[in-house]
Amino acid sequence: MRIGVVPNLDRSVGGVYQYAVTMLEALADLGTGDEFMVFTYGGEELPAGLVAPGPVAPLRRGAGPLGRAGAALARLAQPRAAHDPAWERFFAAHGIDLLVFTADADLAPRAGVPYVVAVHDIQHRLHPEFPEVSADGEWDRREARLRPLIEGAAVLLVDSEVGREDLLEAYGDTGIAPEAVRPLPFLPAHYLSGADTSPVARERVRAELRLPERFLFYPAQFWPHKNHRRIVEALALLAEAGLRVPVVFAGTHAGELRERTFAELMAAAAEAGVDDLVHATGYVPDEAMAALYADAIALVMPTYFGPTNIPVLEAFGLGCPVITSDIRGVREQAGDAALLVDPGSAEAIAGAIRRIVTEPDLAGELAERGRARLAAYTRDDYLALLGEALAEAKRRIGEGSAHDRA
Repeated sequence: MRIGVVPNLDRSVGGVYQYAVTMLEALADLGTGDEFMVFTYGGEELPAGLVAPGPVAPLRRGAGPLGRAGAALARLAQPRAAHDPAWERFFAAHGIDLLVFTADADLAPRAGVPYVVAVHDIQHRLHPEFPEVSADGEWDRREARLRPLIEGAAVLLVDSEVGREDLLEAYGDTGIAPEAVRPLPFLPAHYLSGADTSPVARERVRAELRLPERFLFYPAQFWPHKNHRRIVEALALLAEAGLRVPVVFAGTHAGELRERTFAELMAAAAEAGVDDLVHATGYVPDEAMAALYADAIALVMPTYFGPTNIPVLEAFGLGCPVITSDIRGVREQAGDAALLVDPGSAEAIAGAIRRIVTEPDLAGELAERGRARLAAYTRDDYLALLGEALAEAKRRIGEGSAHDRA
């Protein structure tokens, strides 16, 4: 079978980008006998050193490469979920039998080709109280994009069994079969494998970013659901008790909502007298991330969203203790390898930080548990699950073809 892969290679989307790179690497080693071709949006490139699973070509609808802005304009001319003859001709010209999308995309139900798609986020259904998934028509936009995408998929990829349960509960009325929703748990980001975490590398990164020698770490964009504010409140509680602990926030705050969230965060830190403890680095290059995890006292990630999160796995892999949210999905991911806290409680977060800082044996124990938990799910396991998902898609495509012939 000739399979086209459409990855989301926009680095600004963080974990979704890392997911795409991980899948491309895996497809190159899958060994199913399929022939792969990678289609990129205009302006997006594969990271240096990545071996693609097949030839790479830009997406084109009519003349010229299709960027994401171009894709948005192209779909305005058609009703949602309608097949687009131009896309059908494009993929037919490349002999594509099946498409794999590494994130939800309007293109999938329009392409006229059976598809597998990863659905990372139905948080507008689970947490509509957060403006980034519901305000100013965002809830309706997400629903209008996801419903036809899910309804038309041969196979849907989710991050966990909890993710599978959530999707089937929210969208079971689309007719998607339970066996077509396949958990494919995350792996740590590819760039952390073999990264330099030597004392020299760590000192260099600290100097370049002007950071203290030890700190808490949270790599996340400044969306309200990421809950940076509660960390600052926890630091203020600790400071009042005489324990001043720095934190490093690595992530962008571009865009109106994120800019406002960041400004409110820094104002709250200043008002609480802990602004000197808050270090916001902005975007951090891949090569610096491993050093930050290795230096950190702990990853502190009191997010409200899941079901699972890649930074937890990255911390496990680099011996960094984890403090994260005691919420459905995350607690199953972390197990006993993290201190789980109520994300709404600054007191609970402060208590977990105090324990990590003052109980070195606990920090070491959590780091060891994290390594063991990570080792229980390997790249070979990921390859097997990905292969099974593609096999299920082929089976369902075959059944559909047989039904059409009948």
